[in-house]
Amino acid sequence: MTRAAPTVKQRLERIDLLGRWGLILPAALMIFSFMALPMLVMALISILEPGNFGGVKWGAYSGDAYQKFILERDLSDHLVVNTDYLSIFSRSFSLSAVTTVLTLLLGFPSALYIALQPPKRRQILMFLVSIPFWTNLLVRTYSWILLLRNGGLIQSGLEVIGFRGSLNLLYTDFAVQVGLVYSFLPFMVLPIYTSLEKLDWRLVEAAFDLGANRWSALRRVILPLAAPGIASGCILVFIPALGSYFIPELLGGSRALMIGNLIQNQFGASRNWPFGAALSFALLAFVLVLMLLYALRFQRNLEAQS
Repeated sequence: MTRAAPTVKQRLERIDLLGRWGLILPAALMIFSFMALPMLVMALISILEPGNFGGVKWGAYSGDAYQKFILERDLSDHLVVNTDYLSIFSRSFSLSAVTTVLTLLLGFPSALYIALQPPKRRQILMFLVSIPFWTNLLVRTYSWILLLRNGGLIQSGLEVIGFRGSLNLLYTDFAVQVGLVYSFLPFMVLPIYTSLEKLDWRLVEAAFDLGANRWSALRRVILPLAAPGIASGCILVFIPALGSYFIPELLGGSRALMIGNLIQNQFGASRNWPFGAALSFALLAFVLVLMLLYALRFQRNLEAQS
């Protein structure tokens, strides 16, 4: 029994399918080569035993790297609780959360003010917001060392008005917090401004016509409509701040380690690659949970609007 020859429509569908695969394949190969494959390698390293002088012992599998988060072995080879790494994680989460809150408190009024300006002035203000991106972040972080150190510009300015003594601002959590807020503030302003720019301001006028005051219009009209931009800004600030490396390295020193510094130390000075890989996966898991929650919330909003 002979098979029927494909129709013209079937041939066109096959050509279209091959064309789609031809477009998808390069991107899929890039994602697999530079994202999925390195993650698989790190997953394998995290369940191996560390080598004597760095690296790992291939074939020697162990789960000690994940156990080391809260447990360690004492001189008697007994497992005891060690909260040092948990304190670094909690410091990282708290600094990142405070950074997100502060940038939101500063970024939302700024974005709202820019969105309410005439088009020409709006372009100038957005240009000013983007100016920090013209300078390398490492250079900008170094500038805060000159400002915060003892004898720096801030202390010198206070001495002019009669202040005496050392501030000791540098190499503290406060210095790291200042650096994080300064570095990531534009990442909060830009997505919120994008949402507010598309806002239909006739809805705000209608709220005023119905008796709402400024606070009610802000709370019940502007904030709900700007929620996607606020959520995007919080993610764009919190996740990079959580994994920040050279800001706490330069402004916090050894007193204010964050997760990024801890991971670097494991691959560097400590030469414990499995534990560094396990720390990386713990950070990745937390970020993926946040992204999943955001995706679910965004999907619910779309379903509610439809």
